[in-house]
Amino acid sequence: MEQLLPIFIFIPLIGFVISFFFSSRNERLISVTAYTMVGIQLSSLIVYTFYWIFQNFPILDLKHLVFYHEENIEIFLDFYFDKTTAAFSILGAFITFLVLVFSKYYLHRDEGYKRFFNTVLLFYFAYNLTVFSGNFETLFIGWEFLGITSFLLVAFYRDRYLPVKNALKTISLYRLGDICLILALWTSHHIWHKNITFVQLDDVQLVAAHINENFYSVLFLISMVITAAAIKSAQFPFSSWLPRAMEGPTTSSAVFYGSLSVHLGVFLLLRTFHYWESILTIKLLVIIIGTSTAIIASLIARVQSTVKTQIAYAAIAQIGLMFIEVAMGWHVLALIHLCGNALLRTYQLLVSPSVLGYMIHDQFFNYSPKVYKITNSLANKLSNSIYTLSIKEWNLDSLLKKTIWNPFKIVGKSLKIFSSAYGITSLIILFLVGLCFFIFEKQIPVMLDKYLHLFYAFIGMIIILIAFAEKKNALYAWLLIILSQSYIVLAIALMNDKYEYMEILIYVASLAAAATIGIVILLRLKKLESTIDLNDFYGHAYLYPKLAFWFLISCLAFVGLPFTPSFIGVDLMFSHIDHDEYLLTFFTSISFLVLELSVLRIYSRLFLGPSKKQTHPIAYRSS
Repeated sequence: MEQLLPIFIFIPLIGFVISFFFSSRNERLISVTAYTMVGIQLSSLIVYTFYWIFQNFPILDLKHLVFYHEENIEIFLDFYFDKTTAAFSILGAFITFLVLVFSKYYLHRDEGYKRFFNTVLLFYFAYNLTVFSGNFETLFIGWEFLGITSFLLVAFYRDRYLPVKNALKTISLYRLGDICLILALWTSHHIWHKNITFVQLDDVQLVAAHINENFYSVLFLISMVITAAAIKSAQFPFSSWLPRAMEGPTTSSAVFYGSLSVHLGVFLLLRTFHYWESILTIKLLVIIIGTSTAIIASLIARVQSTVKTQIAYAAIAQIGLMFIEVAMGWHVLALIHLCGNALLRTYQLLVSPSVLGYMIHDQFFNYSPKVYKITNSLANKLSNSIYTLSIKEWNLDSLLKKTIWNPFKIVGKSLKIFSSAYGITSLIILFLVGLCFFIFEKQIPVMLDKYLHLFYAFIGMIIILIAFAEKKNALYAWLLIILSQSYIVLAIALMNDKYEYMEILIYVASLAAAATIGIVILLRLKKLESTIDLNDFYGHAYLYPKLAFWFLISCLAFVGLPFTPSFIGVDLMFSHIDHDEYLLTFFTSISFLVLELSVLRIYSRLFLGPSKKQTHPIAYRSS
């Protein structure tokens, strides 16, 4: 039975590839291909699940494809099927099929018709890869694809200001969740000394033994998993990104943020439950996150003036309750609750434009203002305070900006001297000196060798922060990004005496190709437009769609999206960081966190947003 699992995962990908051969004007073929492929997957999945039930619910696990193998590291695809997978996969197929059929009419004659269906098919492939995953590596591949498709769909109306800005906000928090999962993978490698599968995590005795031997490492691993789950499901204090993500088309909001993507945090908790069910501290943490989210999100939802924001916070509140149910061990209840919430939010979002029309009509003829009584009681003052806080969404957006992103920008702006031509030249010379240290490592004094890798990792982190704050020249920012990654690779190579040259080559070759494509495109754009600063959104995708597409591909290759060798390189690099190298782990994590934000910021500023050409129509700030 397990040999059939890859079919369910790759059917949407086949539809994604087929749709590329159709003209963007042929709406019928594009939409029919999309919902036919998902319909085939849904019907076959239902038949398969019924057969699986008659076989008495066997746990299915399939090791499908090995990407990389050496003595201590093996990166492979692993597919898994159990009750949780069955519930998530059938729910996902049903909702995606309905939304694609609805979108056939909803997006009729929209300029991005083909782009929408292609992106949703890619999202659905990533969703299947995530829910059918049998190990953390496979789950992370789907998780990464979900992040980038979210960015593309939030910024679907790419000629408008707010969708592009909110897409960057969404991907920034998604990237934080990605880094948490990478750190969980890194810790797992050092605890288990191999790539652990979810089947092995279900072995209670084996897990208990490892928890006793590596309690604090396991505590850190699970904390990273819970943080990633909280971010993905927009739990407190990461709730503010979800209503901002509603800037995309209503149909993408329904399938992404009303039903499927937003519930994957619950899936992650269910999949890792046996790893943390015996740790009371972790269970209490999950319950506290769920409870605080349910209360605060409910209060915010009750006072919002936009229907999408109300639905978003209502969905968040229900997911908070699901977090509590998972922590209490009520998994069947959590799955039923999840299905009900997903279907309800999908329905609410799809009918929201019609409901708004009816409500406006009713308000026009039947509106009567509410009569307020002014009182100075303590209860009234408290109610007004909570009301004001809820209107402002508890200032969660500004809180995250001030505590997470502003410090990066402040450090980057304070070191602007390195963004000049002289600064880049000096950094290149310092890198070449480090390369000599790597070649002649045996001749380096012991004390210098002990701290040299930390110095280069720190410089790499500083460089990416400078690139993140650079606004004057996109080409300088791109060169700084290339330098920062070169420094990080060098730092890990200097730290590890057993670092394989092939592992360096896998990562560096992919980075070099992406960096070269990016430089060529930026030089071409500079020749066409004379200036390529990052002070505003310029919307060059309107005139240069091919340049925009290839620059996006180079950006995704740079950040290690799973279709590139650099994805394997990132996993290999983190695997070679020793478990007690806390500073190196911190510097590297910050570098990878800011890396994706920096490259997508360059892409967004140059190619997305309202076009600066006066001959082109200027879009509204929001949809």
